[in-house]
Amino acid sequence: MDFEFSPRTENLRRQLLEFMERYIIPAMPRYASELAAGSRHPRVVEELKPVARSEGLWNLFLPGLQDDEPGQRLSNLEYAPLAEIMGRVAWASEVFNCSAPDTGNMEILHLFATPGQRERWLDPLLEGNIRSCFAMTEPDTASSDATNIQTSIRRAGDQYVINGRKWFISGAAHPHCKVAIVMGVTDPDGPPHRRQSMILVPLDAPGVAVVRDLPVMQHYSAEGHCELTFRDVHVPASNLIHEEGAGFAIAQARLGPGRVHHCMRSIGQCELALELMCARAAERRTFGKYLHQHGTVAEWIALSRIEIEQARLLVLKAAWLMDRAGPKAAAHEIAMIKALVPRVQTTVCDRAMQTFGAMGLSADTPLAMLWTWGRVLRLADGPDEVHLRSVAKQEMQRSVERRDALDAYLVPRG
Repeated sequence: MDFEFSPRTENLRRQLLEFMERYIIPAMPRYASELAAGSRHPRVVEELKPVARSEGLWNLFLPGLQDDEPGQRLSNLEYAPLAEIMGRVAWASEVFNCSAPDTGNMEILHLFATPGQRERWLDPLLEGNIRSCFAMTEPDTASSDATNIQTSIRRAGDQYVINGRKWFISGAAHPHCKVAIVMGVTDPDGPPHRRQSMILVPLDAPGVAVVRDLPVMQHYSAEGHCELTFRDVHVPASNLIHEEGAGFAIAQARLGPGRVHHCMRSIGQCELALELMCARAAERRTFGKYLHQHGTVAEWIALSRIEIEQARLLVLKAAWLMDRAGPKAAAHEIAMIKALVPRVQTTVCDRAMQTFGAMGLSADTPLAMLWTWGRVLRLADGPDEVHLRSVAKQEMQRSVERRDALDAYLVPRG
């Protein structure tokens, strides 16, 4: 495995870091003030989008879709360090048209959309003219097992009729969000992993309602994590993505790269938390010493660096495996990073908050928000327990295959 940055990645990293320093970080106070004034979408984001695009920092996760631009798409390994840089500021990804859930939705449409679907939805998403959401999670069922999904997608002539309830739908409150990719059941009696399908539902379709914007850890995000209801929503049959029964397979194709993106953004947030912790430890004195001269804080700093490096290497390995053989071949590593990285993030952010003292709990630093997002990721895209169960299951399978060989390590007794 070679994780050295390619020349293209190194150039993009340099560009991205310069852009963050020149435009994003100076805009943070304005973004916060616009948000505090009640804006769902601070204008500064829209103002920076054409600047990013003019510098070639656009759709970094999925560039080169045009036929006359062969070979331009970044690999998962090449994109990973860019996601890490963007992740340092929660809203930065949208400036580069690289924010979730749009990235995953554009992946789906790139892989499975019809020409008509591409023209109506994918092209405007790639242009950054609209936003989208992904409606999978439901309040009345354990959505970590997609075979439990209850939302109904029923064929009626040349239309589908959707009925169901979804919640924690990220991005649904964004004023530019125009379409949801909805996962529901088209064949209740089919095999468990062929019952579900995905369909495009315009948010202005009759019968679609945003019931409420749910707070996450008592925090409301600008884009929202909404509860939606679908009551006899009629959409053309042509809105079905790929084919009936393909929903589960499409979800797996979407979630693999998306989990790597989430984890790399989290690594960037861990790095920021560690940098802030070190800065605070170098300037604050207690009992005649700087904080970093106390053994406990020094240990926090060292452990945080070790844990971040371990997490990053495992994420890069997962990206490398996906590039070589696809998400299925990297499933073991994807499950591991999804269980590991959010725990590292909450641990590092907790240490940083403790180093800052009461200030670390306030909005004067981003630490409380970063900790909150780490905690969210222990549930988003599947709870830790599901991923840990998957890792344990694969380990047990490997153990069975090696059991005879392992007998040689056991000392016979009696």
